[in-house]
Amino acid sequence: MSHHSKFVLTDKQIPSVWLNVLPLLREPMDMPVHPATLKPLTPGDLAPIFPMSLIEQEFSPQKEIDIPGEVLDIYRLWRPTPLYRARRLEQALDTSAHIYYKYEGTSPAGSHKPNTAVAQAYYNKKAGIRRLTPETGAGQWGSALSLSCQLFGMDCTVYMVRCSYDQKPYRRMMMNTWGAEVFASPSEHTHCGRAIRERFPDSPGSLGIAISEAVEDAATHSDTNYSLGSVLNHVMLHQTVIGQECLAQMELAGEKPDVVIGCFGGGSNFGGLALPFIPAKFNGDPVRLVAVEPSACPTLTKGLYAYDYGDTAKLTPLMPMFTLGHDFVPPGIHAGGLRYHGASPLASHLLKHGWLEARAYPQLPCFEAALQFARTEGILPAPESSHAIRGAIDEALAAKAEGRSRVILFGLSGHGHFDLASYDAYLSGKLKDYEYPSEAIAESLASLPKVG
Repeated sequence: MSHHSKFVLTDKQIPSVWLNVLPLLREPMDMPVHPATLKPLTPGDLAPIFPMSLIEQEFSPQKEIDIPGEVLDIYRLWRPTPLYRARRLEQALDTSAHIYYKYEGTSPAGSHKPNTAVAQAYYNKKAGIRRLTPETGAGQWGSALSLSCQLFGMDCTVYMVRCSYDQKPYRRMMMNTWGAEVFASPSEHTHCGRAIRERFPDSPGSLGIAISEAVEDAATHSDTNYSLGSVLNHVMLHQTVIGQECLAQMELAGEKPDVVIGCFGGGSNFGGLALPFIPAKFNGDPVRLVAVEPSACPTLTKGLYAYDYGDTAKLTPLMPMFTLGHDFVPPGIHAGGLRYHGASPLASHLLKHGWLEARAYPQLPCFEAALQFARTEGILPAPESSHAIRGAIDEALAAKAEGRSRVILFGLSGHGHFDLASYDAYLSGKLKDYEYPSEAIAESLASLPKVG
């Protein structure tokens, strides 16, 4: 075991491939279906909003997919990202557990999101696309794609969930700085945005609504494609650079994780960290993979595994996933990136078959964990990442109570420099815990589409 606290790879050790676990799955995955025909989705169905290269990755039977040179060149701006051992946090907890964290906040956008944003912009540019339309919750995806479009000379129109647009003005300014136009969603710029504003003039918005707007914008302009920041297989694929680097860095540390923990919204950060551990797990490795979500939006822990739309206006394919219902509008909690009604079909599949675990926390204990982390390790975490920190601290405390050691690895998906209003609300005692009522979830689930 190493006595260092920071484990750094060289430029030459950036993964040269993305890792695809689809062909390794023990149980076949349920296929997404076309919302009109209810037949399995074909690549052609996705062609109006995605380039064929990404559609091929969505269904690819290849275990490894080469990362293009131009994408690697941009990755080198911040990759490989550091892995730290949280020795000061361990001391504060008085635990024998070893806590490691992979820090993705060193990217220019401050989170893990550019790992896929750069790739998506690259493939769209090659396909002759001029503009991309993303949705964004907390603003992490919007800022990552704004930067990536700028790097490839493309335009970017971001639909940002209204409550985040109001809570996080600096995120919007960062997107504007990188050349993107940003609309608060629901907006006046799309048919479905106007329809929702007419019915709910004060709507706080949701990722489901913002996705509807971005998809409608892309589908109605031939030079424009839609770009999704989480959930889909190709997005999870691009993020596997995170976990692949972790495997090499844990080797440098001379340890193997007993448990790997990531926060969970749609699944991209968690998948990027955890999926590279799946092949060993399929071969009997006892490593536990734990997804942590907010109890205000408890998709994995209280949702239903069913076919559902990825958006509110029912424009997307029907995905087999854990869902709270496409009409679900979560409360305006500060972890905006985790406020999604659905979940990655791949992560849902792995959870359903027992390869993953899921747990949910209210936001107060998460902010408490974020503060303890910031005061011991010095990094101010994003509210999303604080869920993983809470999970890691609880694992360390459990190991202490059991009188055993445990090696814990968690993903610190981004920094919280633009989330200081949330910290201010917490520190001044204004932050409230919110558990989503089961009746409201049941009501939302009642309108699930009927498939098969």
